[in-house]
Amino acid sequence: MAETQSDTLKLDGAGPVYDQIRRAIRDLVVGGAWPPGTPVPPEHALMEQLGTSRMTVHRALVQLAREGLITRRRRSGTVVASPPASHAMFDILSIPEEIERLGQDYAYEILAREVGKVSPEVAERFGLKRSDRIVHLLVLHRGDGRPHVLEERIIHLAAVAAAAGEFFAEVPPGDWLLQNSLWSQAEHAISAVGASVQEAGLLEIAETEPCLLVERRTWNQDRPVTAVRLLYPGPRHRFVGRFGPYGPA
Repeated sequence: MAETQSDTLKLDGAGPVYDQIRRAIRDLVVGGAWPPGTPVPPEHALMEQLGTSRMTVHRALVQLAREGLITRRRRSGTVVASPPASHAMFDILSIPEEIERLGQDYAYEILAREVGKVSPEVAERFGLKRSDRIVHLLVLHRGDGRPHVLEERIIHLAAVAAAAGEFFAEVPPGDWLLQNSLWSQAEHAISAVGASVQEAGLLEIAETEPCLLVERRTWNQDRPVTAVRLLYPGPRHRFVGRFGPYGPA
């Protein structure tokens, strides 16, 4: 199979050889000839077929991995990557709906739940007062059994008192809040971050793999309702915002 795939690679003769290899593979991926999950020929097979050095082939594959077109794994080899999941930037996201739209089976696990006053670490991370009473949650959401996003959330009990007695066994926290609280304002912030050792372990990614951090806060009038940090494995996700001159479309 690898030999057949390498035979389909045609270099165009324009520019550095590594870039010709990159473009040839990119065109096969983008054009659908190599769908997601297709094994990419190993470096030695590409060397022999294209008559070039291993360093040149390696450079092309590294660039393709940076572009998110291929996924390289030491034990299982290199495969064509799945397209990144798209998310609406302006919505209050229902994570179960987000995963189901991808055609995946949704599941979640409450990893930690604490009720009461704010710890110094949580107060600093979320910009809270030490006197605030909250529910603090850590939740892992999965799609088809694979970690999709790690959620850390605080719920202000002054705004949503019922959260103190809720264990979220049937409905994940975000969806429960949409059903049991009101909000009038929301704020989003998106940044690129590195995962901590614990976060990387939970998301089943390398410690060096970049992540997208979505931070959201909601208020009902001037009263804070919830704040959440959603950590997504970067190469598997992208966020989309469509808007017009009068705001989100």
